[in-house]
Amino acid sequence: MFAKPDLILLHAPSVYDFRKLPILFGPISDLVPSTPIFEMYPVGFSSIAEHLERNGIRVRIVNLAFRMLRDGNFDAEKLIAKLKPRVFGIDLHWLPHAHGALEVAALCKKHHPHIPVVFGGYSASYFHEDLIRYPQVDYVIRGDSAEEPLRRLMVALRERKSLEAIPNLTWKEEKKEVRVNPLTHILPHLDEYLNNYPNLFRSVVRYLDLKSLIPIHDWWEYPITAVMTVRGCTHDCVFCGGSNFGLSHFYCRDKCAYRSPEKVADDILAISRYTNAPIFVVGDLRQRGEEYARRLLSRIKPVRPKNQVVLELFTPAAESYFQMVGEAFPNFNFETSPESHDEKVRRATGKFYSNGAMEKSIGHALDHGCSKFDVFFMIGLPQQTPASVLETLDYCEYLLKTFGRRLNPFISPLAPFLDPGCIAFEKADEVGYRVFGKTLEDYRRALLAPSWKYTLSYETKWMTRDDIVQVSYQAGLRLNRLKEKYGLLDKATADRTEKRILLARDMIGRVDEIILLPEPERTRKLLSLKETFDRASMSTVCDKDEIKWPVFRWRLNFPNILRAIFQRHPV
Repeated sequence: MFAKPDLILLHAPSVYDFRKLPILFGPISDLVPSTPIFEMYPVGFSSIAEHLERNGIRVRIVNLAFRMLRDGNFDAEKLIAKLKPRVFGIDLHWLPHAHGALEVAALCKKHHPHIPVVFGGYSASYFHEDLIRYPQVDYVIRGDSAEEPLRRLMVALRERKSLEAIPNLTWKEEKKEVRVNPLTHILPHLDEYLNNYPNLFRSVVRYLDLKSLIPIHDWWEYPITAVMTVRGCTHDCVFCGGSNFGLSHFYCRDKCAYRSPEKVADDILAISRYTNAPIFVVGDLRQRGEEYARRLLSRIKPVRPKNQVVLELFTPAAESYFQMVGEAFPNFNFETSPESHDEKVRRATGKFYSNGAMEKSIGHALDHGCSKFDVFFMIGLPQQTPASVLETLDYCEYLLKTFGRRLNPFISPLAPFLDPGCIAFEKADEVGYRVFGKTLEDYRRALLAPSWKYTLSYETKWMTRDDIVQVSYQAGLRLNRLKEKYGLLDKATADRTEKRILLARDMIGRVDEIILLPEPERTRKLLSLKETFDRASMSTVCDKDEIKWPVFRWRLNFPNILRAIFQRHPV
């Protein structure tokens, strides 16, 4: 039970020194569960751990970001110095981890110079030739199907075999010459992977370390889980690195890999036995076709789990779809992202449906029992002006008048970075973007900027970085008061949010003044504002609780979790 792990997967904070450095992170994480240091590790950690464990390779997950966030006295370097696996694995899935991931890798090499360090994730894959040249990086696993290449790498290192035949691997020979093996391992489907949660439960017992497995800062109060339906996407949103364009051009995925609807349904039902908390189903169930959705929902229908289930809607759907969802889930919710109220702007982002079609879908969902329908709008889009952003707020008021309190609109800037590999990144001039960073080192350094305005990696022909920042705060202020007006927020919550927005906007101006000062006065004044920056960077343009769904009593079912821990691995 207490065996030494072969692989330790480390998740770093966005900026390693976030507890010391004065950085106004801004509203970059308001609409995701994590904080601005992005302490939520990738879902891929759990599938990697399950696949390797099933093949005799012991894996431990250590969420350094969460540990550092939760405990101001936690010494990440001291823990790294004590860890002695065969290999360290570090994710660079999201580009905002460019600083923290490389710093953690350097600490691994400082204390364990002979233990290999391997990176993986979308951003690691895109920048693999930059990444491999850092002295603290030995290997990069490319693509979205890292499980089997990583297993083969682990075996080859253990048995001292050649690395030339391992797919998706970028590596350095002894003479430091970079080798890039072909990216040929792309999973055609996801059914070979099992439900990951029992394996994570067993890991807690094996290493007596629950803290390091916690995925987000408030997980004990809000133990939301996720179910993956697909790798890949059929859509081409211009700002998304996980779009069909990005995946096919840079990760060799030219078609989606799906998990069968029956296995997705079984995953949802299994999770409902462990927890009463919300279950987020990643990917529109109709992406593979209506029949896929029908088979999945038909399998769920006899059980009707009580959890709040959250579904994505990429395009408008027929009323029959919402009827099937309502028959399967007594508590269901939807999310959709039209990006802008302006259909011309929406088309420029790669989405081609009308407001009328979307509104019909919202109405059908609410008619069939949808508890909460979240609608996400974005700032920083092609053909979008500051005036257009404010007109989106008029449309939000129209939606609130039309659909009432179960409709919840959000608006946030596309920040801090454009995804590498997305259309806007690769064809910036063509779609109206100016991109400020091209290399991994550019982004590593940008994360150390004193405010998110200077971290922001782009501007457009229609909005400068200053425009994007200022209109983000304007939009946040107005939407906050609209939500109070229409009963989504009480006055006390709305007042607190408004104070944070005004404080953050004031701090943007203070940073603009301070960066003109000479050193050491510049650093001294920034450090004096660190506590204020931290307050102004959490739940900036909306309260974090607004993106949550209700959690029923008895959040975790410990008897069922214990049974999962001690049952035999499924064949």
